[in-house]
Amino acid sequence: MADLRVRRVEAGSTKIRNVPIAVTPEGFWCCPAPVVLQKTLKHHNQNKQKPKPSLPPSKTSLQKTPTTVNEKKPHPTQLRSRTTSDDLRSLVSDTMAISSERKLKPNADNQQVRKISVAFGQLETSDLKMILSGKEGVAVRMSVHRNILVEHSKFLADKLSRQSPVTSIEIGDCDDVEIYVETIGLMYCKDVKQRLIKQSVPRVLRILKAAELLACHSCIKACLDYLEAAPWAGEEEETVVSSVQRLQSTKYGVGPILKRVTSDISKPPNDTLTSILELVLKSNEDRGRREMKSLVLRLLRENSLVNDGSGDICIETLYTSCQSCLHSLLFLFKQASEPGFSDKTFDNRDPITRQLTIEVDNLLWLIEILADRRIADEFAVMWASLDDLAGLHPKVPTGYRHLVSRITARLFVGIGRGEMLPSKETRQLLLNVWFQPLINDYNWLQHSCRSFDGKVVEEGIGRTILTLPLEDQQTVLLSWLGSFLKVGDNCPNLQRAFEVWWRRTFIRPHVEQQANLLQSDRN
Repeated sequence: MADLRVRRVEAGSTKIRNVPIAVTPEGFWCCPAPVVLQKTLKHHNQNKQKPKPSLPPSKTSLQKTPTTVNEKKPHPTQLRSRTTSDDLRSLVSDTMAISSERKLKPNADNQQVRKISVAFGQLETSDLKMILSGKEGVAVRMSVHRNILVEHSKFLADKLSRQSPVTSIEIGDCDDVEIYVETIGLMYCKDVKQRLIKQSVPRVLRILKAAELLACHSCIKACLDYLEAAPWAGEEEETVVSSVQRLQSTKYGVGPILKRVTSDISKPPNDTLTSILELVLKSNEDRGRREMKSLVLRLLRENSLVNDGSGDICIETLYTSCQSCLHSLLFLFKQASEPGFSDKTFDNRDPITRQLTIEVDNLLWLIEILADRRIADEFAVMWASLDDLAGLHPKVPTGYRHLVSRITARLFVGIGRGEMLPSKETRQLLLNVWFQPLINDYNWLQHSCRSFDGKVVEEGIGRTILTLPLEDQQTVLLSWLGSFLKVGDNCPNLQRAFEVWWRRTFIRPHVEQQANLLQSDRN
C-alpha cells in the first residue's frame, strides 16, 4: 500500500452489470473477492496480450444506466451456479450492485484499467467513495460508510481526520486488491472470526497483512484467533511464525500462537531425551521399537547437522544407556553359558534368546547414534575391555553368541570408515579380544542375519588391521591366514588387506632402497 490520497470521484460513462453476491444480516457481502476479482484479473491479463483496435470517436462514451440496491434480486439457484463460495448459503433479501467498467487510464502507456464497483451495507446511506488501485491493473470503487472505517481502522481514521470533509479517498499501488476489499468488508461484520471459518491459512495470512497495514484491530484479533486454533505445520508453519512475530511488540498477544513452536519450560532437554531413549530401549514390541528407532535416529541426525556437532546434549545419557545394555548382555550370557542350557525346552530358552536379540539391537542402535555424533570412541574402549563377556563367548552356543559379533563387526566398519578414531592401544585390544570370536561366528552371521553385509565388514576389518604398526599387522594377518586356510568362506576374506601388508613388507623396502641408492649416486 504505497499511498493514500483524497480526491473527488470523476463522473464517467459506465456499463453496468449486476453480479449476484451473498449478503449477511449485517449487510456484508461474502463475494465477489474470490470470484469476480479473480475472473476480472484473468480476463484483463488475456486482453493485455492481444492488440486492441482503436475505438471510433463516435463510440467513446456509453450512456450510463443507474443501478440501485432494489434492482433484480437474484434467485438462490442462480447464485450457486455462478459462485463457489460457501457463504452463498447465507443469502438474504438484500443485494448489492457491482458494476464493471473499462476505461483508458490517462498515463503514458495508455494502459487499460479494469474497474469494479462494490457497495457495502445499505447503499443509500453510504457517504464515502473509496478507490483501491492495484498493481495488477485493476481498480475497485467502493461505496462505504465513513463511521465504519473510522471506528475500525486507525489508519483510515487518521487520514480522514487530517482532511476537510471529502466524498472520496483513494489508496494506490495496493499489493493485493482482492484482500483489501475483503478486509474492508470484514469491518462490517459483527463476528469476524466466524466469517474466517473454512478459509485457508494462506488466505488468512493475507488478510492479516492487509489488516495490519490498515490498523484494523478487530480484524487482526480475529485472524490471530483463527491462527491459534487452525492446524498448520510444515511450510505453513514458517510463514505463520514469521507473520505473527511482526506483531510481538504490539498489544495483540501472539504468545498462544508462538507457544506451538517454542516453550518456556525450563526442564533440561536431557531429561526428555533420556525418557525417550528409555521408552524405546525397554520396548518389547518389535514393530513399534523398530520404527521409533529409525525415527529417533533420523531426528538426532538432523539435530546434529543443525548444531554442527557442537554443544552435544546427550553424551552422558547415551553412554549411561550403553552401560545398562552391556550389563544386561553380560547377565544373559551368563545364563546362556550354564551347562545344559541347550537341552532346555524351547519355552525356557526363548525368553533369553529374545532378550539377547533386543539388547544387541539396542546396542547397535546406540552405536549408530554415537557414530553420527562423532562420539563413539569411548564405546570402542568399553567393548574392547569386556574380558568377562569375551571369556563367556566360547561357552555359549553359536546360535546365541553370534549376535554379539554383530557389535564387533559394526565397530570394525566404523573404524575402517573413519567414523571413530580410537587409540592404537584400543584398536590392538579390540582385535586381540574380539577378532577370533568374530571369525568363529562368521558363518552364522552370513546365513542368519539378513542385514549383515559381508563385503562391508571384511573391508572394515582389513582397514582396521592396516592402521596398526607393520609388525602388529603381520601378527593379526598370519593368525587370520591360518583360519582362512582351514574354513575358507566361513572366515572373513581379508585378501585385499593381506596384499597391502605384503607390499609394505616385501616390496616397499626394496623400492625405497633402490631410490636411496639412486639418490646417493647422483650426489
